[in-house]
Amino acid sequence: MDHTTEVGSQVASVDEPTETVPWHSRTVQTVLISTALAPLGVPLISPALPVFRNVFEITDAQASLLVSTYFLVGIVLSPFIGILADRIGRKRVLVAGLLAFGVLGGAMAIAPTFELLLVLRIAQGTAAAAIFITTVTIVGDVFDGVQRNAVLGANVAVLSATAALFPVLGGALTGIAWNAPFLAYLVAIPVAVFTQVALDEPHHVDGEQGIAYLADAARSIVKPSLLALFAVAFITEFLLFGVIFTAIPFVLATTFTPVLIGTVILVSETASMIVAASSGRLARYLSNEWLIVVGFACYAIGFAAAWGASELVATMAAVVIIGVGVGLLMPVVDAAVSDRVSTEYMAGAMSLRNSTTFLGRTTGPIVFAGLAISVGVGYDTLMLASSFIAFLATGVALVAGPARLARVRAYYSSA
Repeated sequence: MDHTTEVGSQVASVDEPTETVPWHSRTVQTVLISTALAPLGVPLISPALPVFRNVFEITDAQASLLVSTYFLVGIVLSPFIGILADRIGRKRVLVAGLLAFGVLGGAMAIAPTFELLLVLRIAQGTAAAAIFITTVTIVGDVFDGVQRNAVLGANVAVLSATAALFPVLGGALTGIAWNAPFLAYLVAIPVAVFTQVALDEPHHVDGEQGIAYLADAARSIVKPSLLALFAVAFITEFLLFGVIFTAIPFVLATTFTPVLIGTVILVSETASMIVAASSGRLARYLSNEWLIVVGFACYAIGFAAAWGASELVATMAAVVIIGVGVGLLMPVVDAAVSDRVSTEYMAGAMSLRNSTTFLGRTTGPIVFAGLAISVGVGYDTLMLASSFIAFLATGVALVAGPARLARVRAYYSSA
């Protein structure tokens, strides 16, 4: 990695890396191709859940376990995967994760019972966590400063694009055969082969003993600035999955068709993709702290606009603003975490970020739907409450980030 100097909380390369993405880099190609597979996990099979229910003669709740268990295993096992990636190297964990993701996914196509299908799904969730963790860790290892923001932004853009496209692919494959979507997972196997050949191990393993590693990693990771970023990751995903993927679809379902609801979500994903792809350029002008503030402000405005929207066009405008917030927040959190952790413990830090991300994705829909169904709180009220939470997050991020740095700079300037 290039020599760097710390400016505020951002790391700027001495060589002044460009804000553009080095598309020719085998590292970038490997990371983006691997990331493109990640949405195969849930968006691909979501349209097929009713079909799985009928094939295996199970309940809706049982069918939904194919989604919830996939995330839950990532919440629990991500820290252990991060430790493994720090101890034996990123490449080994990524290649193993890709192979397991493909083999386990393909095996689901011939699972004779739902119980075996669920076991394979849980194991595949572990492999998916390995892919999520190692890809962003590799970017943190190899790139610095605004170029790191640029590559992480491209990573989120690819994630958003494939997440928007794979439900369509999943629906089409389900129309061919109930188990056809699982065959799409097999594409991960040639990607694993490409990764083994093309990727150079970016992390030097120093052989530090297990107990010593854990002690040093804890000192490096468990500090207020990183814990705050993990909280940002959780809030980002909790509100996104609670509002965009739960509240808004249920509100729109009283008036509009599923196609139009899907279009609304697609519009939000598109806005997120465009903004995330510009993350490197934005990082030239705003620090990661300021980008987090602006991202939460977009959430607050977008959720309030969605609450007040009475027509489809107004809802579309609201989800665009929310999508902008997502595109700002997601890559910046990873960039900020990378700035604050040495490469020896990078995967450990990213694994905790992955756990908080998965926790937000899992609990968001559960909490929103639970409050709406059990307590009787309307989804409109939940959107307004989400706007208030995002507004508070904006204020806290402003005080803890840019405002604090300004006070520190003023103190040292006067000293």
